[in-house]
Parts: sequence; C-alpha cells; structure tokens
Amino acid sequence: MGRDVPALVFTREDRRRYRDKMHSCLDVLAQMLHESGFESERPRVGLEIELNLVDDDGLPAMRNTEVLNAIADPAWSSELGRFNLEINIPPRELTTGGPGAWEEAIRQALNHADERARAVGARLIMVGILPTLRESDVGEAALSGDPRYKLLNEQIFAARGEDLRIRVDGVERLSMYADAITPEAACTSTQFHLQVDPKDFADYWNAAQAIAGVQIALAANSPFLFGKELWRETRVPLFEQATDTRPQEIKAQGVRPRVWFGERWITSVFDLFEENVRYFPALLPICDEENPQEALDAGRIPELGELTLHNGTIYRWNRPVYAVTDSGPHLRIENRVLPAGPTVADIIANGAFYYGLTRALVDEDRPVWTRMSFAVAEENLHAAARDGIDARLYWPGTGEVPVTELVLRRLLPLAHRGLELAGLDAAWREPLLGIIEQRCVTARNGALWQAETVHHLQKAGIPDRGEALRRMTTTYMDYMHLNAPAHTWPVD
Repeated sequence: MGRDVPALVFTREDRRRYRDKMHSCLDVLAQMLHESGFESERPRVGLEIELNLVDDDGLPAMRNTEVLNAIADPAWSSELGRFNLEINIPPRELTTGGPGAWEEAIRQALNHADERARAVGARLIMVGILPTLRESDVGEAALSGDPRYKLLNEQIFAARGEDLRIRVDGVERLSMYADAITPEAACTSTQFHLQVDPKDFADYWNAAQAIAGVQIALAANSPFLFGKELWRETRVPLFEQATDTRPQEIKAQGVRPRVWFGERWITSVFDLFEENVRYFPALLPICDEENPQEALDAGRIPELGELTLHNGTIYRWNRPVYAVTDSGPHLRIENRVLPAGPTVADIIANGAFYYGLTRALVDEDRPVWTRMSFAVAEENLHAAARDGIDARLYWPGTGEVPVTELVLRRLLPLAHRGLELAGLDAAWREPLLGIIEQRCVTARNGALWQAETVHHLQKAGIPDRGEALRRMTTTYMDYMHLNAPAHTWPVD
C-alpha cells in the first residue's frame, strides 16, 4: 500500500460510497480488458527491496526518517516500521544491458544509500527478518511517522476487536500477543514485478503460484524471530498472522485472510480483482474524485483509484497490479514470496530463476496448473517456508521429492529455456542460474547459514542467544557487502 493517505475517521456513508466506486472500477476494468487497451509491446521487469536499519552493533535503528532525508532520492521510501526502508529499482526490459548491468545498478544504489545512512548513525541490511529484533522493538511507537501506517493500524484493530495472536511452532516455539501491526514490519521482502499482456496474465499468475514453494525453499532467509529459531522462512507465518483482521470466531467461519495464497487457478486477471471486491471489506474507504466510466468514455485512461487502493490492502503472495504510466495502462504481477537478501548476487539469481521458469511453464503444451491441484501448490508454500532448502515438495510427474532434486533435474533446465526464449544467451544465463544450481548442490542458503552460525557461536563460548544473534548479524553484513552468494559463506 504505497499511497499517501490522510488521517481520517470513516463513516458508514464513506464505506457505502467506496463499495459503489469499486464496483464501478470493476466494470471499467472489464471493459478495458475487452477492448484490449493495455500497453504490452515492450514488457518490462521491476524490483522492490525492503531493508532494515541497524546501528554499528547490528541492533535495530529507529531512524528511517533521518536516513531518508540523508539519501534524498525519490526511489527510496518509508515502510511500516521506523527500522525499515524500501527502494524501488526503475523498471527495465529484461535484456537491456544484460543482468550484469541490472546488478550493478542495484549495487550502486544500495551502496550509495548505505553511505548516506552511516552519516546519520545507521546501516542497511538486506535480510528477511532482522535477527536482532526484539519484541520490545515492535510496539506502536515503532510505526513509521507517515499517517497511512497509523490509519492502517487503527483499521486492522478496529476490524479485529482484539490484540493480534502470533504463534509459530518451529525448531522452537513463539507465542505472543501484539497490540499493533508493527510485527509485520519484521517481514522484509524482495518483490519482483513482471509486466504481462492481459491475455497472458492468467497463465503467468498460475505459473507463479505453482512455483511459489520452490522459490521460498531455495531462497529462505528468515530463521529467527524475537530470539527464537522457528521456520526457515518465518516471514510466511508471521506475515499471515500480523495482518490478520479476523478474530478467532470469524476464522472458524471460513472467512478468507488478507494475506492470501488464493483458492483456485484463474482464467483472467479480472478474477483476482473481482475476488478482492467480493470477499474483503475495505480497510481504507477513501474515494477519488474521478468517475472511472466518464474518464474512459472521454478517451482518458482511468486511474481506478479505489480498486488499486483496496488491492494494496490484500496481501496476495502474487499480487495483480494495475498501473498507469506515460506509455499507457498496464498489468503486472508482483511476486512477493521472497525474503530480502542475502546479497544482490542472490537476488538477481532469484529473479533469473523466477522470470525464466515462469516463461517456460507458460510455454508448455500441458501447463503445470492443469496437472496439479491448487491446494497442493499452497501446501508446497508452507512446507518450503517451514523446512527451507531441506523441504520435500510435490510436482506433477515426480511426486513428492527433495526440492534440490526437483530443481536440478526438472526446473533448472526449464528456467534456462525460459530465459533463452526471453532473449538471454548462455553467457548471461549461466552465471545467474549457476548460483541456483550451486545452492541445490551444496544444499545451503541464507537461512541455513544464519542458523548454523548462531549454533556455532553458542557452542564456541557465547551461550547467550541475543549476543550470538548480534555477532551473526554483523558478520552477515560483512559478507553481504562482499556480494559472494550465501551458499559460499563460511561458518565461523
């Protein structure tokens, strides 16, 4: 939810008008899809990275306002917590300059921002969950100063009517209550964007859903939360619980959660926006002045403001995005399953795997989503989040197998083929997908390195978990800046 919103008190009339406007937006979207009025000749990719702020000791630094002022770049923005920032990397065509140029642009932007952050006493770290974060760091006072976050917090708790219950049973157990949504700020992600032609949207979204579990297993990087070792990608259960508007009784009735995998394969992007309106009450019923039907009839491109704002408060792991740019309206998929980090090299490799594999799966004669139940795809996601690179996942034609075997034997060749179809030759593909290959060969990723390092430190004479996590975090930052893929990091 990247839009600025004012501090408001909503009335029943606000909610009724907003619902009417959303239905009007849906009608206009359906008309636009029928008339094929979308920009799709030069599809582009994009990237957002959420980061944490720490001090020199690796502890959370509640300084995002000062750091943003120091960076002074519109590509950077606040996130939910005062210890968070986000960078929006400019979109580009996948083959423009090659992956090396994209990686270099990202590294330069991050290094510049980190230099500016150090000038005000903070450092940047890309990690799924900041290992040194404590429960005391995520109270309401940790909310960023932007009014939209306070408003969102108020509306979620108004819908719930009670404190948030967060419980994760993993290697260890975490059970707590929260009186603010700030625990969600612990979840920092990498979000890949893929612009697609409306007629191809359903196939690409279905493909992205089918591989979500594989993505998480390979890239897991969030094994610790509030001092506890939990799932390999603890972001998944934490995010699902930290934004839940449903009290227990509503959950028992089968009401859908706002962090949502979905419940079916789709046939059109319209299915997703229509589900949003049908299933989810508005959290922020703020109406724009625009009449979308009048705008379309007058030959203007409607912003569909109510529909897009509502979409931003429903946290699908693969979110549909409608946007208007200078070149016209377009549709894209926002792939939200991956954690931040560990390095830019890892992120670019994850992107190459995602873009290549989805392209290849869409190109198959018998798409994977016609041979695999949607429920199994969701089960894969949670199994991968729990077990990381040691997960066993289901795939049509192989059954339930170790994810490393699945990737090496079946999916990595497909990813190569997909990137080749997209115009990336072997000289560009091999270094990127080689990182994915070596993760599978070594069965190592960021989550495993974090856990093994903490265990090593505790056995080596640092029994205090908090101190072991702090030392691991500062070492992590050193390796992050070296940009060597995480599977190569030594445990010492």
